[in-house]
Amino acid sequence: MFKHRLSQTCLSILLLPVFLQGLAASPAGIPQSNPAFKLEQIARGLGIPWGMAFLSQNEIIFTERQGAVKIIELDSLKITSLHGLPEIAAAGQGGMLDVATGPDYSRQGWIYFTYSKRSASGVVTTLARARRDQDRLNSWQELLISDSATATGKHFGSRIAFDDVGHVFFGIGDRGVRDNAQNLENHAGTIMRLNLDGSIPDDNPFLGDSKARPEIWSYGHRNPQGLLFDVEKGNLWSIEHGPRGGDEINLVVKGRNYGWPVISHGKEYWAPISIGEGTEKPGMEQPVKVYIPSIAPGSLLLYSGNAFPQWRGSLFSGALKLRHLNRVSISTDNRAIDEERLLGELNERIRALAQSPEGWIYLSTDSGKIMRMRPRQ
Repeated sequence: MFKHRLSQTCLSILLLPVFLQGLAASPAGIPQSNPAFKLEQIARGLGIPWGMAFLSQNEIIFTERQGAVKIIELDSLKITSLHGLPEIAAAGQGGMLDVATGPDYSRQGWIYFTYSKRSASGVVTTLARARRDQDRLNSWQELLISDSATATGKHFGSRIAFDDVGHVFFGIGDRGVRDNAQNLENHAGTIMRLNLDGSIPDDNPFLGDSKARPEIWSYGHRNPQGLLFDVEKGNLWSIEHGPRGGDEINLVVKGRNYGWPVISHGKEYWAPISIGEGTEKPGMEQPVKVYIPSIAPGSLLLYSGNAFPQWRGSLFSGALKLRHLNRVSISTDNRAIDEERLLGELNERIRALAQSPEGWIYLSTDSGKIMRMRPRQ
């Protein structure tokens, strides 16, 4: 009898992992006070999830800044690591940065990445693309190894956006050297525009200028960490870190100068002293919105879904320093007319944002979590 019971117990122990594998994990509810949505945690214990994008209704691909790319399946919450990455220079503010699915992803299969890479001149931001085959990234192509090396580990950028006519945009910060942003002979402090294969469009604004890099679309940026293209209106939006005060939302226009460090709404870190020549100057663009004090933006999303119709057309950004989800209403003539701060009670540095096919909002935190907001009903 004892041997029979023992064998049954052993069999049960052996079968337990198989049984557990058949059970789908469930998102954990997170208490919060806003009646417009409920908040759920779908992953935790990750590295810093720096970028996120939907591969399908059930799959999110995300990066971890220390040098990993993973996929989470939303029905089971299973996480799979992808192999085939190049060497990533994960140090300072650099590492594995943004990820975005290319136009016509379902047919073409291209996934775009930005990351920091060691080059002969130093560590630089790089734009690349690859295709996924199960748990591997194949056909890896480096589209632009930027000329942006400095002696600092700061301000690598970098977010990716696509228009609807075959171009990819991505930004790089000034790399901790302020004057870089006004120097068109390197890529630091700029937003760039390429064809999807990495070639240079023949209508880029500085093409043919011997003292400018032909990839540059706009310049005078301190550290753009949010970038999106509004296909409906044809607008390219960025959000970038200012110094102490002076974070900016900018409407990015071809060939324009966004002023850093000649003009700024921020102050020096070491004293309450203005930076540059003031807050405006002829020939330099004004931001659509300035944050004083700084929220330290980590992302930018234009909400276009049906799940939260009251937010349609709003710009969302994760706030790293002031730890909330920031929402800004934009008027039909592209003015910032209202601001709302959500999820402050979480006290989380919100890093990346993504909108699901259902119109739910997914967000990641520097504490290694992925969460989602969806209607209560």
